[in-house]
Amino acid sequence: MTTEKTGTHGAVLQDKAPEKDAPIVELRAAGKSYGNIRALHGVDLKVFPSQVTCVLGDNGAGKSTLIKIISGLHQHTEGEFLVDGEAVRFSTPREALDKGIATVYQDLAVVPLMPVWRNFFLGSEMTKGPWPLRRLDIEKMKKTADQELRNMGIVLDDLEQPIGTLSGGQRQCVAIARAVYFGARVLILDEPTAALGVKQSGVVLKYIAAARDRGLGVIFITHNPHHAYMVGDHFSVLRLGTMELNASRDEVSLEELTNHMAGGTELAALKHELSQVRGVDVEELPEEEDLTAPVASSEGKS
Repeated sequence: MTTEKTGTHGAVLQDKAPEKDAPIVELRAAGKSYGNIRALHGVDLKVFPSQVTCVLGDNGAGKSTLIKIISGLHQHTEGEFLVDGEAVRFSTPREALDKGIATVYQDLAVVPLMPVWRNFFLGSEMTKGPWPLRRLDIEKMKKTADQELRNMGIVLDDLEQPIGTLSGGQRQCVAIARAVYFGARVLILDEPTAALGVKQSGVVLKYIAAARDRGLGVIFITHNPHHAYMVGDHFSVLRLGTMELNASRDEVSLEELTNHMAGGTELAALKHELSQVRGVDVEELPEEEDLTAPVASSEGKS
């Protein structure tokens, strides 16, 4: 079964209508090796519509490799990668985009001196007039960009201002709105709050929730468990290329998520070392058995 939707220039895009309980994107025991280096191994991940799947991990955990596989930049070398239940092996990011998988990287790939509306349509400009006299339809692009930003709750006074003059949070929000407009069904966000302050991080988290409410499946890559827990529906923690935790929100608390993210064994070892340093109070640090214990069923948790 397929549904029809109109693309930017009036083209009809054919997409499968995802079943309510079926994942759009699924990884089964997926992995990636670079020669003798095994960057990712045995990763299971499901991305459902109208859900935020948070992927957490420290530097070197495998988050970037996971992004590259799903976005079509690299191919997996083991396991399966499915989109709408069908096995795929993307050769380019364009193939992933054609399936509705869009990635917003930390650097955003914007041109700072260009206006907001110009960046919104960068690489996919609207045109008008007969060939060979076709020209940019500037007024339509401005109107469309303004409307789409407002649909996401983003109101800018002047779309002519260079996008470089916006705050980091505002630029992230423009990138999210752009991906939604161009037909994204799965939105991958690569550390969108990493370089932002508290207030701007809150703005970005607000629009992540807005994207989820519009029916997108969101993959939120982060190393901040507090940000993840604010908007996340499902949590996956990567550690040294493997999945250490894979749990839904009602199965894990913020404290448990933080402990898994931090690495229980390492924290226990650190506590032991710090206990030998004068003037350092380690009494409040958790014990090793608390950090490494499996996540218990959390019936009744909020």
